[in-house]
Amino acid sequence: MTRLSVNINKIATLRNARGGNNPNVVQVAVDCEKFGAEGITVHPRPDERHITRKDVYDLKKIVTTEFNIEGYPDDRYMEIVLDVRPTQATLVPDPPDTLTSNAGWDTLAKASLLKEVIAELKKHGMRVSIFVDPDEKMVEGAAECGADRVELYTEPYASNFHKDREKAVGNYIKAAEKAKSLGLGLNAGHDLDLHNLHFLIAKIPYIDEVSIGHALICDALYYGLENTIQMYKRKLKI
Repeated sequence: MTRLSVNINKIATLRNARGGNNPNVVQVAVDCEKFGAEGITVHPRPDERHITRKDVYDLKKIVTTEFNIEGYPDDRYMEIVLDVRPTQATLVPDPPDTLTSNAGWDTLAKASLLKEVIAELKKHGMRVSIFVDPDEKMVEGAAECGADRVELYTEPYASNFHKDREKAVGNYIKAAEKAKSLGLGLNAGHDLDLHNLHFLIAKIPYIDEVSIGHALICDALYYGLENTIQMYKRKLKI
């Protein structure tokens, strides 16, 4: 069954809007795990507009499931992950001023950088996932760079889901099959929600993990965090 990793960036955004420690990011992570999440994801951006460096170190002490740290592999990110050593490092191509992830890596053009970074992370025992568009060539490039997994960028799927769900998922199936044939693990994330998640999993049942934050936290405002996590987990069942 596909695992659910809850991205708690939005919890930190809410906290930072007021200052102080309410909501408590660490406590929310503990609760997410207690309520059934199989992983915790964070993306500590350089401007610390949501997750801070301190949050990452505090979370490392308490996360008992899989800890996934996303980010662009600049000096700051590498310093954090090499010190914290999460279960998984997910490399994204976002420049520092990007609001949210909006494209996957060009794993061919950036092969030299990615090979060097991946080798260093794996040397320290981390699983490495590369954020890619649903493009078979980009998946092949990720494998050649030494990645353990690819994370398919699902915003285009989510945007087109209500127009033509079969068409929206088509390239994802092809990219997933390519990843599987190359021995790569498979993650997915971005704009997945209670409406589009089950269809994706039904079409690609061997996705290892989905990372969901924004939609899940929004749903939790209406349904409550515990109930929302269980609702998402039910969507992951085939």
